Amino acid sequence: MSQSQTTRPEFFQLQNGNKANLAFSDGEYETRLGNLRGLMEASGVEAMVLTSMHNIAYYSGFLYCSFGRPYACVVSADRCVTVSANIDGGQPWRRCYGENIIYTDWQRNNYWRAVKSIIPNVKSVGIEGDHMTLVSRQTMSSFLSEVKITDLNAEIMKLRMIKSAEEIELIKGGARTADIGGEAIHAAIKEGTREIDVAMAGRDAMELEISRSYPDSELRDSWVWFQAGLNTDGAHNPVTTAKLQKGDILSLNTFPMISGYYTALERTLFLGEPDADSLRIWEANVGAHELGLSLIKPGASCSGICAEINRFFDDLDLLQYRSFGYGHSFGVLSHYYGREAGLELREDIDTELVPGMVVSMEPMLTLPLGTPGAGGYREHDILVVGEDGAENITGFPYGPGHNIIGA
Repeated sequence: MSQSQTTRPEFFQLQNGNKANLAFSDGEYETRLGNLRGLMEASGVEAMVLTSMHNIAYYSGFLYCSFGRPYACVVSADRCVTVSANIDGGQPWRRCYGENIIYTDWQRNNYWRAVKSIIPNVKSVGIEGDHMTLVSRQTMSSFLSEVKITDLNAEIMKLRMIKSAEEIELIKGGARTADIGGEAIHAAIKEGTREIDVAMAGRDAMELEISRSYPDSELRDSWVWFQAGLNTDGAHNPVTTAKLQKGDILSLNTFPMISGYYTALERTLFLGEPDADSLRIWEANVGAHELGLSLIKPGASCSGICAEINRFFDDLDLLQYRSFGYGHSFGVLSHYYGREAGLELREDIDTELVPGMVVSMEPMLTLPLGTPGAGGYREHDILVVGEDGAENITGFPYGPGHNIIGA
């Protein structure tokens, strides 16, 4: 006999199996939640309704797969509760620090009913204003009609910008894994091979290493962008089935994902000896990269680093070919979630580097077809800012000395 609409639950709990081993210790999550609760108290809010993939993962360890469904991590003075869709079963509870409530889809907005059940009497709630849509905000207001809503997105981002010792250790493991992917790609490059074949070699090598070094992690979402010739002109261009040809400029980009944390290795290569103009542009970008590496240290500002590299390129009459800022923060990050926009090496960001920050140095020049040396040139290392300087945790060599293949 089918269950009637009136007796179907709006939300429920399912503690199916045992808790998984998460990427970080219980103490690490408690420290993060303690910092968030300190922000909540200072901001006059009684609860946080986190909705983004990166913040939910940061505070609970659970990385959701949306498929059009809303998720949340609700944090109050004494609770941390993930809110997940019924389609995920008990997995969110197993892979989160704290509690979990599952909402059903028997009727519209059971998600908000579940959220309200966690914080039924609060008068003030913090949200991520940059993530919540207008429709979600309106629905939230209808369910929490007497509640004052405060956007704390920028403040929460600042909390994430300083990495803990456990985070730095994981990021270092990711950088090492990215190097392994780079080595596999380097070995797979040959004339006539397709971009996709080279990319798969790098991805497979990284996933094997993650499964070996991090056997309790979620094995998903590691990827490679490997591009040749014209396809190198953008940093995020997709892999194609184009076959590599002698003389091609190549772009190697490996991105291992370990429990929500992506790292990156990016290198310019050539299949065969580059012509004089290409070599000149490549060496100029390497020079900018090395200058940038020397500038990353405590006390330096993002905009100040950017200005120095801009001057370097301007002196070479290449500044007009710069593609984007010179680096960004690392942490809970992927190509489809995250971004600590307050820690990007751009003209309009004045954030000062302090110990515990993790940033990339990644200058890129793009010269269009018809221009001598046409193509996209990019080098990318990751650095951990310390008390007296910065530690470069990327080991794969850059420049013509190592990355001309089959000359």
